[in-house]
Amino acid sequence: MTSARLPEPGSSERTRVRRIPENAVNDRAALEHILDAGLVAHVAVTDDEGQPYVVPVAFARRGDEVLFHGSTGSRLFRGLAEGQPTCLTVTLLAGLVVALSAFESSMNYRSAMVLGVARRLTGDDELDALRCITEHLLPGRWSDCRQPIPKERAATMTLALDLVECSVKIRSGDPDDDPDDRANPDLRDTWSGTVPIHESFGTPVRSDYCLAQTITPEYVEGWHR
Repeated sequence: MTSARLPEPGSSERTRVRRIPENAVNDRAALEHILDAGLVAHVAVTDDEGQPYVVPVAFARRGDEVLFHGSTGSRLFRGLAEGQPTCLTVTLLAGLVVALSAFESSMNYRSAMVLGVARRLTGDDELDALRCITEHLLPGRWSDCRQPIPKERAATMTLALDLVECSVKIRSGDPDDDPDDRANPDLRDTWSGTVPIHESFGTPVRSDYCLAQTITPEYVEGWHR
């Protein structure tokens, strides 16, 4: 299935944004940008006793699906592989919104939500998914490190979730203060605005067992956010 044939975010009843609908973005490119920029997703799963859990996972987008993996020994991941419906979310924070009131204080963000049923990948398809996840988190590393061996593959469960039913919300800009607060003389000297949040990588630090003469790869030196 290609992106041109897939529905836009927010087009289903379950994904239509009802709370602050003006922040909804019905643009598939925005969905892909959020997924491509995120490093951690959260996946919802319920165990056999009905207890819900939210699990952080490494992930990557591959075309029109999002990939993530966990342990084959996890009962939660086995439930996902067996067809339990799930919800995957990714949120990117851009700043704190400092309003004149506690009620209007907020955050600037980009967020994506994906609903559906994941499927387990096997064989070469799974190996390619593991490559995609590695390259998403550590660009350039896959061809420069040891590939997964059968024992590691057997311990890993790799899942794919189609990007069919999704929603996107984005908030940006200044506080949305109440006009009465803006006109209130008692708040005239109260500061309001935004505090940007910047995410960045630091200088690479070699491991204790890495030889001192080993040069840090150019692809690692080039990682930036």
